Amino acid sequence: MIPIILIIISLLLDGVLTNYLPYLVNNLSWFTPLFTVVIIFILYPFFRKKEKKYFLLIFLLGILYDLLYTNLLFWNALIFLFIALLSKYLYKNLEVTPIKLVLYTIIIIVAYESLNACIIVIFQLVPITLEKLLYKISHTLLINIIYMEIIYFILKIIPKKYKKISIN
Repeated sequence: MIPIILIIISLLLDGVLTNYLPYLVNNLSWFTPLFTVVIIFILYPFFRKKEKKYFLLIFLLGILYDLLYTNLLFWNALIFLFIALLSKYLYKNLEVTPIKLVLYTIIIIVAYESLNACIIVIFQLVPITLEKLLYKISHTLLINIIYMEIIYFILKIIPKKYKKISIN
């Protein structure tokens, strides 16, 4: 139940905040959300023993994200799957602490934005430069790091009988 609540909150906050914050090229707010993207990392422990369900859920989440925000079917679904694989790797090989969570959030955002940029360049959808990519990444980090830390601490204080997982 907690993963579904986290997904719903993240999707809604992504939609609400992008409607109220500037989201034009060269006019991004320092608080540009990618909550749905970064929540993929937090969801992995809920599915540690059910990885097929995790990857299916993330793929469906990507399709839903595409339908709600990008209108590019399977674009984010595939990128979300890559982020899910990255999350699995980070959880299995590294320890998750509040300090390291900042680094993991940065890794996830850089991976997401870089994959998006690569696909845009490959298909020549719009001109994109390294400067624009770095600008977009830099304007996305602050709010997403704060969001990940808040979610992490909320999950830490929830009694174990409700979450049935260990974040570390």
